[in-house]
Amino acid sequence: MILLQQMMVLFIIMMIGYVCRRIGLFGPESSKLLSGIVVNVANPALILSSTINKETTIQGKELALTIGLAISFYVVLLVVAEIIPRLLRVEKNDYGVYKVMAVFSNIGFMGFPLLTAMYGNESLLYASLFLIPYNVLIYTYGVGALSKKEESEKQEKKAIPWKDIFNIGVIACIFSVILYLTRLRVPQAIEDVANTLGNLTAPLSMMVIGDAMSQMNIKELLKDKKLMIFTGIKLLIIPIIGLFIVKQLGLNDMLLGVCLVMLSTPVGSMTAMLAQQYDGNYELASKGVALTTLLSVVSMPIVSMIMGI
Repeated sequence: MILLQQMMVLFIIMMIGYVCRRIGLFGPESSKLLSGIVVNVANPALILSSTINKETTIQGKELALTIGLAISFYVVLLVVAEIIPRLLRVEKNDYGVYKVMAVFSNIGFMGFPLLTAMYGNESLLYASLFLIPYNVLIYTYGVGALSKKEESEKQEKKAIPWKDIFNIGVIACIFSVILYLTRLRVPQAIEDVANTLGNLTAPLSMMVIGDAMSQMNIKELLKDKKLMIFTGIKLLIIPIIGLFIVKQLGLNDMLLGVCLVMLSTPVGSMTAMLAQQYDGNYELASKGVALTTLLSVVSMPIVSMIMGI
């Protein structure tokens, strides 16, 4: 019931974005403008707000286990991301989008509200340890995979330029880690600003997806066989296999629930936001976010039921 309620909230916000475009409140440049706010202001604020002035910390074995799980998750997902585009035989120009969609889920915008409703704020301490490598990777690996570069430029530049690596998202992650480790107190006003701006991330990002959906043919979206197969892999196969392995570790219920959300949430909205900002295939990324978000209403309860979580 909690899952369905949260999915309904996100769906309604998406539909508001859809209607705004249809009635002319949003124009051709609106989605890029909102994407810029999400990528450069709201999401970095959300990253900071996850660790600012938090009293409780995870200690000892649980801390080491959670960090180990977070690192392991992303190592495995990065390997899987290299396989999926080749397995589906997608166009080479779309490799980057499929890779990013495979690795990054909607853990911040959808996962955090779900975890709070199911387990309380304490669960966010576990989830934040997954969010830190997530954000570092999405602003480095994600940006690199989505950015369009000419072949000659790709050959000359084997790595992403430093100015792209140390962008606002990664800087926010670094400060977040420092705050988490030092327990440094910041003024209440700063905490309130971070919380307020961070709260913009979910509604703005979902409205951008709704705007993108208004330009899509839903019937054609469902007919995209490669994207449908990818959706099945992303929402069912990866989380079921991953959770089966994780359950063998004897985790407590809360950490197991965190792993469920980390693995089974749909493609992260940031995929579309970054594709918009860095001239990737924004249409494909938006389709992936929209399709997986819609179908996750069914897939997440199925995964939860199969895995007994």
